[in-house]
Amino acid sequence: MLDEAYIHSEPLGVVLIIGAWNYPFVLTIQPLIGAIAAGNAVIIKPSEVSENTAKIVSKLLPQYLDQDLYVVINGGVKETTELLRQRFDHILYTGNTAVGKIVMEAAAKHLTPVTLELGGKSPCYVDKDCDLDIACRRITWGKYMNCGQTCIAPDYILCEPSLQSQIVQKIKETVKEFYGENVKESPDYERIINLHHFKRIINLLEGQKIAYGGETDEATCYIAPTILTDVDPEAKVMQEEIFGPILPIVPVKNADEAIKFINDHEKPLAFYIFSRNNKLIKRMIDETSSGGVTGNDVIMHFTLSSLPFGGVGSSGIGAYHGKHSFDTFSHQRSCLLKSLKREGINKLRYPPNSQSKVDLAKFLILKRFNKGKLCLLMLTVLGIVAAVLIKAGYY
Repeated sequence: MLDEAYIHSEPLGVVLIIGAWNYPFVLTIQPLIGAIAAGNAVIIKPSEVSENTAKIVSKLLPQYLDQDLYVVINGGVKETTELLRQRFDHILYTGNTAVGKIVMEAAAKHLTPVTLELGGKSPCYVDKDCDLDIACRRITWGKYMNCGQTCIAPDYILCEPSLQSQIVQKIKETVKEFYGENVKESPDYERIINLHHFKRIINLLEGQKIAYGGETDEATCYIAPTILTDVDPEAKVMQEEIFGPILPIVPVKNADEAIKFINDHEKPLAFYIFSRNNKLIKRMIDETSSGGVTGNDVIMHFTLSSLPFGGVGSSGIGAYHGKHSFDTFSHQRSCLLKSLKREGINKLRYPPNSQSKVDLAKFLILKRFNKGKLCLLMLTVLGIVAAVLIKAGYY
């Protein structure tokens, strides 16, 4: 062909990144890397809740990046509100759904595209046909790391009633293995970010059956690893993302009921399935919707740069990570470079129109679409001829 068709990736322009407080460095720097790689200028707004990290980011970044292109702005609601009044070419926000709606509304005034990494209640289905020791060890790790303050932590467990007591016991044993006899004294067990979130999480325990844990210390914002059993789907703890070290277990009869339960609620950011039955895992993936899925583990899909990370529905819009970050912060510009030759063919599209031009255009279009079938027919004929020749030579 004399023509050239290609996609040209170009920077969007000026990007606003609003970071989160639970992993304040990585959830700010990771999208920043993608935005820089795509050639954008960036305004970085770290979360004011994790104030120490915000100060470090505002101190370090100007030492290594062009201060005219990459600017850190610290502050709270007032500063963020003022930022959102400005026009940007893309906004990436990581946080809760309520603020995500505010960000999206502000962006809509300028038709600014957004990437919203929100959250939700990420379910974890434990099938009766699985290795419970391994499943509970991995669930314990993913649920209680960072004291449960992880957007893709397993929010609750779905399992058959007969598995509840076994899961509780195995998680208790794993907590002891990870954090020792006295969890509160473990250097590996974190605390809730502040008193506001501490009280919010404590309120979720009201009226619940605590099978394990439940100890708290307001002075240090300590909440022990906690398991709730026989949880009513209508309970307060099931109405919002927990974002803390509380693990409810909701009994279901089977995988069908688990699928229905998940589909009756908002689409989660992540979905975890533990089973030896790969067909069941694939079926549950096919019959539900979530931002991402990990089978027989938790959290780990986040670590693969080859996979886009993002939500769906109320758990988020858009995705990033690795090459997907570059794509998110780029405009995919369609480019076609035409030759100045073959003007005779181009006369078909110029007026005046005639029936002969229409007939010729139809012929060329049909020829283009039937080229694949023609090649297949020719290969079939050649195959038959070859077979006949081979047979004739044999006799």
